[in-house]
Amino acid sequence: MNEPLIENRTFDEIEVGESATLERTLSWRDIELFAVMSGDVNPAHVDEEYARTDRFHGIVAHGMWGASLISSLLGTRLPGAGTIYLEQTLRFLHPIAIGDTINVLVAVASKDATRHRIVLDCRCVNQRGETVIEGTANVLAPTEKVRRPRFTLPEVSLHERSAGSR
Repeated sequence: MNEPLIENRTFDEIEVGESATLERTLSWRDIELFAVMSGDVNPAHVDEEYARTDRFHGIVAHGMWGASLISSLLGTRLPGAGTIYLEQTLRFLHPIAIGDTINVLVAVASKDATRHRIVLDCRCVNQRGETVIEGTANVLAPTEKVRRPRFTLPEVSLHERSAGSR
């Protein structure tokens, strides 16, 4: 059987300068799912009529949607499974619009061997080369190797409440 695996990098395996990336394109479904999950129904994210009159002139992603992509990299790639998130600082520099493709990068900036802590520089860049989110993450890196089958996520369906909704 050849099922996808999730494998971490232990503190001892990780080197300063090492990095991991992922790419995602924001869809309306991403916004809906994030709103359902978080409860954040700010009209700037979910109400097209309102969003057209707002400062960005259209629906934009929840800022934490982009931040969640950083979390995904930290928890699945670098360091990966077993990572404990300790602290995150972020600056939200530009909005992310539906259809924007975001390249996410985390890079090891420093290591603290006495506490197994790692500081990573984090950056999300859109298809126009604009940095939309930047910051740092402090994590407690795993000391034990983890290699497991990747969890298969359930299929999710959203049902519209009324014909007037998106």
